Amino acid sequence: MRAVVQRVSEARVSTDGVPLGVVGPGLCVLLGVAASDTEALASKLAGRLAKLRIFPDEQGRFDRSVLDVGGSVLLVSQFTLIADTSAGNRPSFSAAARPEQAEPLYAQVAAELRALGVPVETGRFGAHMDVSLVNDGPVTIVLDVA
Repeated sequence: MRAVVQRVSEARVSTDGVPLGVVGPGLCVLLGVAASDTEALASKLAGRLAKLRIFPDEQGRFDRSVLDVGGSVLLVSQFTLIADTSAGNRPSFSAAARPEQAEPLYAQVAAELRALGVPVETGRFGAHMDVSLVNDGPVTIVLDVA
């Protein structure tokens, strides 16, 4: 699994002009699921997202998690994160999980974050979506969980 995690002051996702999810301060997480990913990896990723210390403490050091600051997560599926660009100019998506495998793992990450106490909003799996955000910092972290 690969997640691009952005610390945000706000983020929203919509499709066809219809809002699907909106969060205030917290994280916008773009999630790519690979064919080799498992339920155990989804669980591991959810734990890492909830505890990732990328929010500042009183001294400005990254020492607080989304749980610590009472933030929310906007979780958006994005299979293109699994692209292989090592050959040629057209990305290959052959390592990305098929929708019937990826969607349950995406849903599991959302459910496990909620179970950990993190409010979660989501996009619509497989849809063409518009994502907008205000990156706070900017802070952007790539998490590869294997």
